Amino acid sequence: MARHVNIAGAQLGPIARNESRQSVVARMIEMLREAHSRGAEVVVFPELALTSFFPRWWMENQDDVDAFFEREMPSAATRPLFETAQELGIGFYLGYAELAVEDGTPKHYNTAILVDRSGTIVGKYRKVHLPGHADHRPHMPYQHLEKHYFDVGDLGFDSWDFAGGKFGMAICNDRRWPETYRVMALKGAEVVVLGYNTPTHIPWEPVYDHLSAFHNHLCMQAGAYQNSMYVVGVAKAGPEEGSNLLAGSCIIAPSGEIVAMAATSGDEVFAAKCDLDICLYNRKAMFNFAEHRQVQHYGIITAHPGSER
Repeated sequence: MARHVNIAGAQLGPIARNESRQSVVARMIEMLREAHSRGAEVVVFPELALTSFFPRWWMENQDDVDAFFEREMPSAATRPLFETAQELGIGFYLGYAELAVEDGTPKHYNTAILVDRSGTIVGKYRKVHLPGHADHRPHMPYQHLEKHYFDVGDLGFDSWDFAGGKFGMAICNDRRWPETYRVMALKGAEVVVLGYNTPTHIPWEPVYDHLSAFHNHLCMQAGAYQNSMYVVGVAKAGPEEGSNLLAGSCIIAPSGEIVAMAATSGDEVFAAKCDLDICLYNRKAMFNFAEHRQVQHYGIITAHPGSER
C-alpha cells in the first residue's frame, strides 16, 4: 500500500516592520484553513515567518533586536496557530527567530519547528549555514546581517517520524549546500521542508542577480534528485521594506521535478500529493547508498572547510 501525504506550502507576502505578530498569525491561520480545505496534512510556512526580515537593518540597541525574537513557543501571539492546527488535525513547519538562555547566556538562533496534528512540537532545528556578513555596511541600500544577529545552530541536521514518513528540516541558505540534504538522507529523511527569505538583489554581490530564481530551484532540485527525497521550499516573498524577496515556492519530487509551485509573490497556498514510497524505490535503484557510495574517498569533506589547494 502506497504511503501518500498531502503537503501544502503557505507562501507569505511581505511583512511590514511594524506589523504585529497577531496580524501575521491571523494571515497564517487563514492559509492553514485553506490548506486543510484542500486536503493538506502538513503545511510549510517560511523562514522568519512572524516578522519582517530584520537582518537587513543595523540596530545598535539590543532591545530593538530582541523584539524580533521569540522567548517561548508557543507564545501568547502564536498560540492561536497551534490551537487551529489541533482543531483541524493538521501539522506544520514554522520558521522564527528564537532567543534562548543557555547556561545563563542569551543565544540567538534562526529556528524552525515541526508541529504535529495535536499542536505539539515534535522537532526543532537551528540554522547551520548563516549567510551574509557581520560588519556594518551603511553605504548599502539594505544589509544581510545574519552573521551579526544569529548564533550558528547547535542541533545539527536530523529527521523525525512525522505525518507517516521521515521529515527533515533546513532553513534558507542551508538549501544551497549539498551536505544539508545528504546528512538528512543518511538519517532516513524522505521529505525536507525549508523556508527562505531571499532578496533578488544582493547589493555587494550583484553578478548573479539575474539568476536568483534559477539558482533557488537548481539547488533544491539537485538535492531532491541526488538524495531521493521530496524538498518543499517556501518563501516570504515580494517587496518588503525596500527589498524584493524571491518567490518561487515549490514542492519538488525525488525525480527532481517541480510538482507544485506558487504562482504569485503574495500570500498563497499550493499543494501536492506526495508518494513517499518513490523515495524508497529510488534508494534501491540509482541512489542505493549502501551499494554505490565509496566513503573512503570522501574524508576531505569534513576534514577541511575550504580547498586544500
